[in-house]
Amino acid sequence: MTLQHLIRRHAFTEGLSEEQIAQLAAISAEVLFEPGAIILRSGQLSEYLYLLLSGSVAVELWTPQFTVCVQALGSGDVFGWSAVLDNQDTFFQVRARERVFALRLDGSLLSRLLHTDAQLGSKLLFRTLALVAGRVKATEERFAEMCGVRLAAAAD
Repeated sequence: MTLQHLIRRHAFTEGLSEEQIAQLAAISAEVLFEPGAIILRSGQLSEYLYLLLSGSVAVELWTPQFTVCVQALGSGDVFGWSAVLDNQDTFFQVRARERVFALRLDGSLLSRLLHTDAQLGSKLLFRTLALVAGRVKATEERFAEMCGVRLAAAAD
């Protein structure tokens, strides 16, 4: 399968034009990670946005004293959203839970693309914001669970 085909099939890129898909393919590479591999380390400069194609990862809050799994992600999910921001450190550690096949988009080239193509920038920034909100919610739920607090269901 071509990069364009893989990108077109991913939920994060749904509804993008063929030209936009081609632009993303030009800054993408296929990557494979074995179980247990650390894909992102918290505190390091964020360089890549990842589109998960198969396998699963654990998004972890890491400190020298403990590691807490905040969220598990699988096929169709995205991580590494901080790479969209210029010179941003990674907030969470991401570890492969099983063999992972993903597309890796170069963050600096993606950021440049989002600045030059307003339509693509708008679409992907709103999708990225949804990722951030989901990560915050997962973190809140995990810590509430650890503290024995039951969160009320979110109102729509």
